[in-house]
Amino acid sequence: MLRFTLHALIVLILTLLTQIGGIAYLLALAVSRIWRIRFPTKLALFLLCYAGATFAASLAAPMFGRVPLSCLSGAADHLVVRSPIYCALNRNYVTPEVRDLAMALAAHMDQEFPGTVTVALDANFPFMNGFPLLPHLSHADGRKLDFAYYYKDAEGHFLNGVTRSPIGYFAFEEPAPGDELPCAGRNDWLTTRWDFDALQPLFPAYGLEEQRMSAMIAWLTTEGVTRFHLEKIFIEPHLKNALGITDTHVRFQGCRAARHDDHIHIQVE
Repeated sequence: MLRFTLHALIVLILTLLTQIGGIAYLLALAVSRIWRIRFPTKLALFLLCYAGATFAASLAAPMFGRVPLSCLSGAADHLVVRSPIYCALNRNYVTPEVRDLAMALAAHMDQEFPGTVTVALDANFPFMNGFPLLPHLSHADGRKLDFAYYYKDAEGHFLNGVTRSPIGYFAFEEPAPGDELPCAGRNDWLTTRWDFDALQPLFPAYGLEEQRMSAMIAWLTTEGVTRFHLEKIFIEPHLKNALGITDTHVRFQGCRAARHDDHIHIQVE
C-alpha cells in the first residue's frame, strides 16, 4: 500500500508540474517491472520516456490549437524563452494568435530599439483547456503569456535579455511610500500573492528600463489590441502609475493572484 501511495504521489506531482510527466512515469514503471531493472536504469528509462513524450507533445499540440515557443534561440532571434526549463516542463505552449503577437511585439521592439531581445516566461501546457499551470490561476487555455521586464544597470545601461531572477519571476519592483497599494491590510489565507521577502536581497539591484517598458505597453495596447485581439494586460498599479499608463486594457489582477511587479501578463480573446 505504501509503495502504491508513493507511486501515485509521484504521478500526481509530475502531472501537475509538466502535464505529461505522470504518463511517462507510468510507462517507465510498467517497462521496468517487465525487465526488472535497477534504479539507475529506471531513472534513465523515465528520462527517455519523458523526452519522447515531450517531443510527441510538440508534434501533437497543434492539433489541439497550441504551438510551442522555441527555447532554441540564435543570435538573430528577438523573442526568446527565459530558460530551457520552461520547455523541459512543457510550459511554453500558446495559441497561434498569441505566438504571432509575441513575435510581432519582439520585432517591433527590435525596430524601435535595434538589437533588443524580448523575453517570454510562462505560457501554458500543450493540451486541455482548464488544466492548471501552477502557481498561475489563469494560464489554462493557451491564450496567456508572461513577458519579463526590460532592465538597466545602476549606470542606466540597458541589459539586453537579462532578468533580475534566473527564471524571470519573484524579483519584485517594490512600491515606494505613498504608492497605490490595493491589497494593503488584507490577510487572505488562500492566495498566491507571495512576497518572498527573504529572496529579495539575493537579486541584483537592476532598475526598469522605462523607455522600452513604455514602448512595449504602448504597442500592446494599440497594435496588440487591433491586430491580435489582446484583451488584458496585468501589471501592479504602482508600476502602471509610474509608467504613466492610462489605457483600460492594463488592469490589476486582484489580490489572490500572484504579484505582477516582476513580469507582465497578457491574454487574448
